[in-house]
Amino acid sequence: MIMEQAGIVPHLPGQDQVPAARIFEAARAENRYVLGLEAFDILRACGIPVVKTAFAKTAEEAVNAAEEIGYPLVMKVVSPQISHKSDIGGIKLSLQNAAEVKATFLDMMESISKKMPDASLEGVQLQPMLSGGREVILGMVRDPTFGPVLMFGLGGVYVEILKDVRFAIAPVDEREARELITGIKTYPLLAGVRGAKPSDINALVDVILRVSKFVCDFPAIEEFEINPLMVFEEGKGALAVDMRLVLKH
Repeated sequence: MIMEQAGIVPHLPGQDQVPAARIFEAARAENRYVLGLEAFDILRACGIPVVKTAFAKTAEEAVNAAEEIGYPLVMKVVSPQISHKSDIGGIKLSLQNAAEVKATFLDMMESISKKMPDASLEGVQLQPMLSGGREVILGMVRDPTFGPVLMFGLGGVYVEILKDVRFAIAPVDEREARELITGIKTYPLLAGVRGAKPSDINALVDVILRVSKFVCDFPAIEEFEINPLMVFEEGKGALAVDMRLVLKH
């Protein structure tokens, strides 16, 4: 599945601005400026490979979606008020069967509503557990002076604690995209150290170029972040797992 979705195409075909423009227009009409699940449709419109994702509002819908996706699964709460899901028990990993999916859904809805009674719990997101890849983060903030500034780094502890990230002003070309990747201190982990297989750097470059073009094409985007972007072994591509997009007011 990964190889099918993540073929590397040099000239960025497959980018379609129309779906993204429609999503932004609909969100603004509803006075929504932080995009949730629609963001995955935006990534697809950019030609960025996305992990298979289902949305469920009820325990029954969650079980049906889980049976379709297959096990093991990840379940994440969906709420516009909750950005750091793990802090409040809004992410559960490695669900193995329908009974676990149902129990986890009910427990998640009950426990989070107690912890955050003002949060609107829209449902849950279900995704397959991914293995064998490395987590990276790719983001953008729009600086009032420089415009869209891209940020790249390894995910998890590397970005949170070590602050091991690189920045570049968009748009970037292929050389600059590669420098973003090779410029982080932890690049050897992506390149393959001590017998580890190298990650698919070409797939990462492709995603960076697509994000760079996208944020330049749409100046209404204030912030953009794919976190995590899972990058697999060389030749096996990369998949966006979660993302956040903020529009200008």
